[in-house]
Amino acid sequence: MRSGGRIMLSIVKRILGQMKNDKRSLGLLLFAPLLILTLLFFILGDSNYLPQITVVDMNEKFVTELENHATVIAVTEKPGAADYLEANGIDALIWTDTTDTHIDLLEKSSKSAAALEAIQETNKALQPSQNELIIDYVYETSGDNQLDSLGYIFLGVISFFFVFILSGMSFVRERFGQTLERMLMTPISRIDVIGGYTLGYGLLAALQSVVIILYAVYGLQLQVEGSVALCTLVMILMAFSAVSVGALVSIFANNELQLVQFIPVIIIPQIFFSGLIPIDTIPFGLGNLCYLTPIYYGCTALEMIMIQGKGFSEIWPWLLGSVVFIGVLFLANVIALKKYRRL
Repeated sequence: MRSGGRIMLSIVKRILGQMKNDKRSLGLLLFAPLLILTLLFFILGDSNYLPQITVVDMNEKFVTELENHATVIAVTEKPGAADYLEANGIDALIWTDTTDTHIDLLEKSSKSAAALEAIQETNKALQPSQNELIIDYVYETSGDNQLDSLGYIFLGVISFFFVFILSGMSFVRERFGQTLERMLMTPISRIDVIGGYTLGYGLLAALQSVVIILYAVYGLQLQVEGSVALCTLVMILMAFSAVSVGALVSIFANNELQLVQFIPVIIIPQIFFSGLIPIDTIPFGLGNLCYLTPIYYGCTALEMIMIQGKGFSEIWPWLLGSVVFIGVLFLANVIALKKYRRL
């Protein structure tokens, strides 16, 4: 027992000693959870978001009370709900007919929920309306489950995550197998090296994207209002972005474990900008960080296609954003590879 205890103690000392010398692992172990919790605090905390609600020829008492809970825009003529809500960033449109009160919302989201809550608080403060409340969504998924309304997020995040792991670990193995170093000792350019790796792993990732989207749409019957081909194109661009991110991170990882340790820093923060939380409700201007994350461009385009039925003419800015991101990451990989050229 004493011998076993000494062996166990020596193993404990060795592990603690290794961890003490591995500052990166120790830092990620202690501080990465704090980083995620801090992001959650800022993003999901008190956003003080005031919904914007347009009222059409409503009585003054209702409007006055509603102004305590929302930014109110009063108009006398009812506009078309779809174009008006989308073009002006309005969260809800309220109007009445002879028997009912109608609330038009763009889609099911936290912004729409905030608008409905403001209306409900107004109704509590006033006498209950005699009219029945009828709620209509411009973009309402016909499915019966959350997957139909959040499927575009899961598609983007899951695909990006697995491609990141695949490409990053493959690059690390290439380095440990001395394949990359031997290549860089030849006159071959860094652009050719990065281009070859990106294209090679990118084609495999593109195949994965096609399989995922086809299985989701035709196997799981995930609702797609727009073009499946456009969804596939977006997924392929996201896959190439993930390959480039994985390659860049792998250059700064000394082993596969260290690559995995980058997940809390590289992947998890991007999930907040995938559409899970409306960007303009994130406080302290942190929503602007979305433009620095490739998942934002891909998931936004997927939402426009799958939920809103948009076509290429509407989503091309987000496709361009993905392409620009791939180009920037490609150049960053070429520059980062300089340290191996010196070997």
